[in-house]
Amino acid sequence: MKLKNSLMLLLAALIWGCAFVAQSAGTQYVGPWTFNCLRSVIGALTLWLVMPFLDKSRGIDKKTVSSGKLLLGGVLCGIVLAAASMFQQLGIMETSAGKAGFITALYVILVPILGLFIGHHTRLIVWLGALLALVGFYFLSFTDASLILQTGDLYLLICAVLFAVHILIVDNFSSVDGVRLSCIQFFTAGLICSIGMFVFEKPDVSAIMDAAVPILYAGCLSSGAGYTLQILGQKDADPSIASMLLSLESVFAAIAGFLLLHQDLNGREILGCSLIFLAVMIAQYPSRNKNKEKESAASQ
Repeated sequence: MKLKNSLMLLLAALIWGCAFVAQSAGTQYVGPWTFNCLRSVIGALTLWLVMPFLDKSRGIDKKTVSSGKLLLGGVLCGIVLAAASMFQQLGIMETSAGKAGFITALYVILVPILGLFIGHHTRLIVWLGALLALVGFYFLSFTDASLILQTGDLYLLICAVLFAVHILIVDNFSSVDGVRLSCIQFFTAGLICSIGMFVFEKPDVSAIMDAAVPILYAGCLSSGAGYTLQILGQKDADPSIASMLLSLESVFAAIAGFLLLHQDLNGREILGCSLIFLAVMIAQYPSRNKNKEKESAASQ
């Protein structure tokens, strides 16, 4: 795996980790529907603008892009993304950026577990990771004196489940172009959130202007630049190493929350974050069979 690829994926993880801080800052000015509507639309426009560059770098002919399946996949992904983003934003309103990053990272564990319901095989090491993640989630989200789950953490847990569902949907549409799929999903999510914005909130131009920096960061950098770096970084890269580098998003979220928002984590929460991060690493560890398949493919 080239150093250039690793740096791209590491930068994507850094951008996504800092996005939790942007989302937390945005809650001070606008509601979750407004924030997610604007970031989704900006993200879609950003991807649309860089699409010619990405097509050229990947050698894709836009004439070969399937429209029907692409549209269906983009809309389905957009619906789930809108719901996941809403629960994430609601959760961030109630808790710190660091905790939000690590709880959201649970989707890595949940993907293979939910995959059981659609016939996917789940390796034993994933169950070990799930058990570790459960213990980590306990230390992170429950206090010593109470077994009551905090509201914000519950929202983030639902968000993690929805992101896991989102990944399974994306996997089902893996034959279509990922960049265009993402562009459509962002437009769909933006449309859904715009309905909620006008029904449940009262959009205020001055408040939106006050939140311009967090919104632009979440839209242009997190959605646009982050996704672009992921696409380019994963090209000819080892998927297992790529996913582990991207998982550093949760670590960067905690660091950014501490440095920029002065959000501290106590010893119990740090232990919980560490266990969740270890669980994520374990769950993504490649199986011996997969390694043999790669070695066999490389020798052919």
